[in-house]
Amino acid sequence: MVGESEVRAWRPDVPGITEVFHAHFTQHAYPLHTHTVWTLLILDDGLLRFDLDRHDHDTLRSQVLLLPPHVPHDGRTAAPQGFRKRVVYLTEDALDATLIGPATDRPNLSDPLLWDRISRLHGVLALTGESFEAQSRLALIVDRLSTQFHRPAVDVAPPRRGVADDLHDLLDARLTSGLTLDEAAGLLHTHPAHLVRAFTRRFAIPPHLYLTGRRVEMARQLLLSGMPAGTVASEVGFYDQSHLTRHFKRMLGVSPSRYAKRR
Repeated sequence: MVGESEVRAWRPDVPGITEVFHAHFTQHAYPLHTHTVWTLLILDDGLLRFDLDRHDHDTLRSQVLLLPPHVPHDGRTAAPQGFRKRVVYLTEDALDATLIGPATDRPNLSDPLLWDRISRLHGVLALTGESFEAQSRLALIVDRLSTQFHRPAVDVAPPRRGVADDLHDLLDARLTSGLTLDEAAGLLHTHPAHLVRAFTRRFAIPPHLYLTGRRVEMARQLLLSGMPAGTVASEVGFYDQSHLTRHFKRMLGVSPSRYAKRR
């Protein structure tokens, strides 16, 4: 079907990697969302345009894209044929947290050697029984990324916590059970509108989009583990399977059942 998304996703037995995701999108646009993992992406075709922390970027086929955890971003095609991508999602501790700032400022890397190493890693990840080689290749990639983003350490005072951080923690704690905005405002002793404005200003994403994105992220992992979509919906806090499907398809361009079948 013209414009239909093509995806394949699986979870390899490789420490440090939470998911491998291959996709071809011609019309799908990612809404604003965040991850709790690092997104390491290369393009095989097309041009990817995205907003990261309120700044617009383009990723070319020759570049490596590294998106840090917890930083809001979206994504859309900037070419008529769409874009074809290969992604590995790395655990939050796979890369040093000091790289989050530099990667937010400069997410695209023009490094042919790094691109080739990532491409070869994908080839190994598609094979069974090659976990040791995959770990070896990943170690070289992580080392190369750390070198690319290295900069002298400076003392920076941590940001002062506020009501937005408290809501962030509360949303994470109530991810599956959920809560209403009025309930959150009551627990945090503030007005609901102020809570929404403070969270959006602090994290560059409205709280409802943050919550939905985190639930979809959890759903992906459960689907890849083999859990049925109907069960996944209730496990991650959606009202029912249709509720999950609506947000999952909006986020990834395919339904949960199609996503699971392409493991």
